[in-house]
Amino acid sequence: MVRSEKQPELRLRPLPVTPARGPVEIDGSMGEGGGQVLRTSLTLAVLTGRALRLENIRARRPKPGLMAQHLKAVEAAAAISGARVEGAKLGSGALLFEPQEIRPGAYSFDIGTAGSTSLVLQTILLPLAFAPEASTVVVTGGTHVPWSPSFHYLDRQWVPYLRQIGFDPHLELEQAGFYPRGGGRVKATVSPSSRRAPLRLLDRGALLRIRGISGVGKLDRAIAERQARRATETLAVACKEIAIDVVEVPAASPGTFLLLLAECEHSQACYCALGARGKRAERVADEAAEGILAFLAGDGAVDPWLADQLVLPLSITSGNSELRTARVTGHLLTNAQVVKLFLPVRIEIAGETGEPGTIRIAGLVSSAESESARKASFP
Repeated sequence: MVRSEKQPELRLRPLPVTPARGPVEIDGSMGEGGGQVLRTSLTLAVLTGRALRLENIRARRPKPGLMAQHLKAVEAAAAISGARVEGAKLGSGALLFEPQEIRPGAYSFDIGTAGSTSLVLQTILLPLAFAPEASTVVVTGGTHVPWSPSFHYLDRQWVPYLRQIGFDPHLELEQAGFYPRGGGRVKATVSPSSRRAPLRLLDRGALLRIRGISGVGKLDRAIAERQARRATETLAVACKEIAIDVVEVPAASPGTFLLLLAECEHSQACYCALGARGKRAERVADEAAEGILAFLAGDGAVDPWLADQLVLPLSITSGNSELRTARVTGHLLTNAQVVKLFLPVRIEIAGETGEPGTIRIAGLVSSAESESARKASFP
């Protein structure tokens, strides 16, 4: 069950925000019931200044409650907003979060495990873009770990689209952190955002080229070369122009990764795969390459992870956005549901879960615009 009072018209801080009565109350078992409910809620609480009361955190996961990376996301969001927090401890299933003003500065957060640095960064980078001055953030933990976007996915896919919208983060990989040890380190620089525009990504156009990065840390470079060679051979049926860079990255422990980008006329899609003990380089290559081929066989303009990750930033533009995703996911549906609890926006998702779909987002309007204008955003 999700409870939230009717939302007043809001403008994101540091602009004036209409005072609200009490916190937004969210049941963390909603939708796919994972950590994304927590992270999106924290981001929006900081952006709007709304207090948040969250129960049943990660209730649908085998180990519910706050794990190390989720706790660090709470601590990071609290640090940049001067929030008062109750329930911020490992295993906690409930949280009260009361943010104050967004505070620019130099921040450093150590997850202490191979928990995802990317997910912690994604929780706080958008709010920091609304601060009056630039900020730097260093996060230590896992940079290339299962079930989360890798550093290179953020850098090569997420960040370029954020820049199209009007945000300008810069990421630097100081050291890679592979599962299970972690120990990676990422530095982000976030400048204030003054302009935010919607996106229209419905037709990807013709495939232009496939680019990639095949990387190893503390392992023989030949492994990365095998990954690149196998991926090139597999993708040759779909594209003649393929260029995969082979790199060795500084790392805290051994690991490999392969990132592939399908660059099209109007958009791009990104698929990644990670190595593991006993997992052959060719299998890593096949996982990433098969993702690209499946994408090209459909009519999506963006990959499903990007579609999910753009819902929140596009909701805080002042225009109408449309995306054609390769696959509607539970994460996407849940993310949209959480956003609508905080913001007076309209989000429509057409398509069955697991199938291609179209996302339409009527973003925030200024307080001078009327309710009827919002309702007329989509016919």
